[in-house]
Parts: sequence; structure tokens; C-alpha cells
Amino acid sequence: MSVTTTVSRMSPAPEPAAPAVRRDAPRKWGSPVTYFVALLFVGVCVAPVLYIVLGGFRSNSQITTDPAGLPRPWVIGNYTGILKSNVFWGEFANSLIVAIASTVGIVAAGMMVSFVIARYDFKLKGAMYSLFAAGLMFPMVIAITPLYLVIKDLGLVDSLLGVIIPQIAFGLPTTVIILVPFLRAIPNELEEAAAIDGLGRLGFFFRMVLPLSLPGVVTVGILGFVGSWNNYILPLYILNTQANYTLPLGVQVFTSQYSTDTAKVLAFTSLAMLPALIFFSVFERRIVGGLTGAVKG
Repeated sequence: MSVTTTVSRMSPAPEPAAPAVRRDAPRKWGSPVTYFVALLFVGVCVAPVLYIVLGGFRSNSQITTDPAGLPRPWVIGNYTGILKSNVFWGEFANSLIVAIASTVGIVAAGMMVSFVIARYDFKLKGAMYSLFAAGLMFPMVIAITPLYLVIKDLGLVDSLLGVIIPQIAFGLPTTVIILVPFLRAIPNELEEAAAIDGLGRLGFFFRMVLPLSLPGVVTVGILGFVGSWNNYILPLYILNTQANYTLPLGVQVFTSQYSTDTAKVLAFTSLAMLPALIFFSVFERRIVGGLTGAVKG
């Protein structure tokens, strides 16, 4: 018997290969009832918006004859007439100023307050955080009368500043609740290393804290912008002259003036809400990511 045959008999049998793992396994779909309910909610939310937008491309006779129909033919004059109006662009500029100023104030003040609450220990720290949390349950409608008296005493009635300052104050609770978990999640070792490198508290705040908490900052900024743009009750009480009106008030005035022209009213309403819808749609993923990070933190 040859040596090769002897070695082959003495060597152990090879082990069977492990079964290959399928990486492209199809995902399991959820219950059809879940998707049906989700689509139902989406339809309830989207249908009114589509009706308003498409209604602006119709004539009054089309709306009267077939209220739920599509534009036949498409009437573009309703939108072009509003876009040529100086009143619309003036109200658009006022809304933009109020929204940007309120957002900057909400983010800046909320970031500083959240940094102190999250990173430092002091007396009444828990009470301060609880106070901001309680602010989530305190709507602006309840405080509108005393708030108006305060703004009147400050001489800010019928001015955009009289709208911006209260919006910053009422936007702080949401900002603090979202940002504090982000700032608490930053390791203390990172702050100690920054102190060894010669960074003070302000240097650590601007160079380390802001970049690390950017998802939360973007989230509160988006929420602040959309909330300021859509705010109606506060400008209604504070602003008196049409030159200072924001778009939500402009929609009310336009509806009163053109109450018989339904198509034009729908076109004005579409243009008024379109910037907030686009802004929210573009940054929707950042909002979800920021809120997820806040919950994990």
C-alpha cells in the first residue's frame, strides 16, 4: 500500500461548510391594517392641502359646478395676480423677518439655557428644568391678555418686535427639552481635555458643544421657524396696521375683501402656506433625527 493511501486514511474527514447567510433576504411586511390606517391618516392630512392648491387653479364657476373636480381648464391668473401684488410681498417680508428673528432668538437663548442646565450643578436646577417642562402645557392663548398689556406698557404694540419677543419666550420650553439631552450626552472627559488645552467655558461651548449638538440645534430651529411663520393669534392682538401684517393675518384680510372670489382666496392661502410646507418637507429627516437623538440622550 502506498504512503499516499495511508496518509489519506489517517487524515480526518473535512468538516462540512457552514451554510451561507443570505444577506438579501426580503423584509417582512407589516400588517395590512397598519398600512391602511397610515394611508388613511396621510390622506386626511394631504387632501385639504391638495384641494386648496388645486382650487387656486380653478375658476369660481368650476368650484360651484364641481367642487371636488380638477381644474378644466387650468386658471393661472389667480396665482399670477397675487404674485404681482405689493401687499402680498410686504406681508411675506414681515413673516420672513419675524420667523428668522424668532428662530435665531429661540436657538441662541435656548442653547445657552440648556448648556447651563445640562452641564453645571447649582441650586434650583431641577426646579428650573421643571419650569421649562411645565411651559409646554401653557399655551399662548391663555396668556394673551396679560401678554398684550405687557407689550403695550413696553410700547411695542403694532411693531414686529412685539411679536418676535413673545415668540422667543414661548419657544424656549420646547428648545430646552430637546437640547438638554444632547448636551448631557457629551462626555465630561471631553470638557476636561479641552480645559487642559487651554479652552475656557466659552471656547468649549463654541468649538465643541455647538458642533456635537448640531442635530438638536437644527431640529429646534426648524420647529421655531415653522411655528413662527404659522403663528396667528399673537399678530392678531399686536399688529394693527396692514403694513405690518404677517401672512396669516393677510389671509384673513384677503378673505374678507374677496369673500365672493373663492378661487382667488384659495390661491392666496396656498401661497401663504407654501413656504412653511416646503421648509418642513425639506428638513423633515433632520427633525426626526434630532428628536430621536434627544430621546436616546
